[in-house]
Amino acid sequence: MEHTPSIAKRWSSRLLFVLASTAAAVGLGNIWKFPYITGENGGGAFVFVYLICIALIGVPIMIAEVLIGRRGRHTPGYSTLKLARESGRHSAWQITGWLGMITGFLVLSFYAVIAGWALAYVFEAASGTFTGASVVQIDDTFTSLISSAPRLLLWHGIIILGVVWVVGNGLRNGLERAVSLMLPLMVMLLIVLAIYAGYMGDFAGAVQFMFAPDFSKLTIDSVLVALGHAFFSLGLASGVVIMYGAYVSKSTSIIGTSIWVAIADTFVALLAGMAIFPIVFGSQLAPGAGPGLIFQTLPIAFSTMPAGAFIGTLFFVMLVIAAFTSAIAMIESSVAFCEERFGLSRWRATFLAAGVLWGLGQLTIFSFSGAGWTQLNWQVAGKSLASIFDVIDYLTSNILLPIGGLLLAIFVGWVMKTQYTKEELNTNPRRFNLWHFVVRYLAPIAIILIFLQLIGIIQF
Repeated sequence: MEHTPSIAKRWSSRLLFVLASTAAAVGLGNIWKFPYITGENGGGAFVFVYLICIALIGVPIMIAEVLIGRRGRHTPGYSTLKLARESGRHSAWQITGWLGMITGFLVLSFYAVIAGWALAYVFEAASGTFTGASVVQIDDTFTSLISSAPRLLLWHGIIILGVVWVVGNGLRNGLERAVSLMLPLMVMLLIVLAIYAGYMGDFAGAVQFMFAPDFSKLTIDSVLVALGHAFFSLGLASGVVIMYGAYVSKSTSIIGTSIWVAIADTFVALLAGMAIFPIVFGSQLAPGAGPGLIFQTLPIAFSTMPAGAFIGTLFFVMLVIAAFTSAIAMIESSVAFCEERFGLSRWRATFLAAGVLWGLGQLTIFSFSGAGWTQLNWQVAGKSLASIFDVIDYLTSNILLPIGGLLLAIFVGWVMKTQYTKEELNTNPRRFNLWHFVVRYLAPIAIILIFLQLIGIIQF
């Protein structure tokens, strides 16, 4: 690493960094997961706690990650190694960056498969599959898709090829160009869907559900879910933010841009709720339908709504864009690592990373299709892990992401010299001290609570 020059690439502007980081953060977590966990945890009170957690925990950790990337000017593992040595600390602290890269890559291995589901559903909706379909037919459509390895291989392969094309073209011609087109398109589609949902569905019921807090429905467990989702919805501890931070110019305000990314990300999550819940309530469906809300519950509504086929198609196009912009962000640090470590060209590095990613994706594909070699019967902390996919999902969501977040907070709050973090943030002492207190004390405690709850050590 000592002989590797710092990354010379920079975002064209502060706006492009905000767009790219927002596009990375806005993904299936906002549009697929946020609505159903809001439904499962009582609505408005959960949203209120989620917003507080974004402000108090999510933004400070995001600032910390951008700081590491910009000061390190390397891929996440090498950045944390450089900063640990710069601060006179043991080089073992580089695990903070490497863990994020590995975690993000593992998440992407199944994320790209689910993105393939969304792409398949674009064509299902456009062809009228859901029009007038019964609940049983819609459930059969979903089951038929995820149990067919050849179909999943096709859609997953298309997603991977799209990722290769964008990322292989580099920072300016690939990532920047993609997000500057796709993020505004996605937000525009969401706004159109929200207007349609408000007009055709139960707008008043959705507003009441999302923004009128009933704290009697809120449990301590729900608070921890909100805290965990606030942390992870910003794409933290996955290598993305550190990598994108390495491309940030010295003149860009880390604090200001991080706040804008968090605002944009949260706006999209809330907009997704307003595009989904009016339809759910207007069709007398359950808001807490769980992970099947997008792929099973909403198509039931599309089957009976005016222009349902058209609206359903727009919805899944929007979902594909959200998933795709996150996917190109999650693979970037691995591609940049292959460039940095092995001296590969951009295209060769992209093909290498994407090839490994495609291979890992087979574990998820064959887990869903029911291949015998992927089926397990494990019990971990009261949770049943029935397949290799379940293990990867549990390992990343419940163990690696929380541990990675904790290491990030400790690394920036305690390992890096305060002098260096002050130099990077370049803000007034009062604001710096507040941020430093959160990263040093509040964030680690919150993340430890999330971790203990996720692995079943504490239950409320």
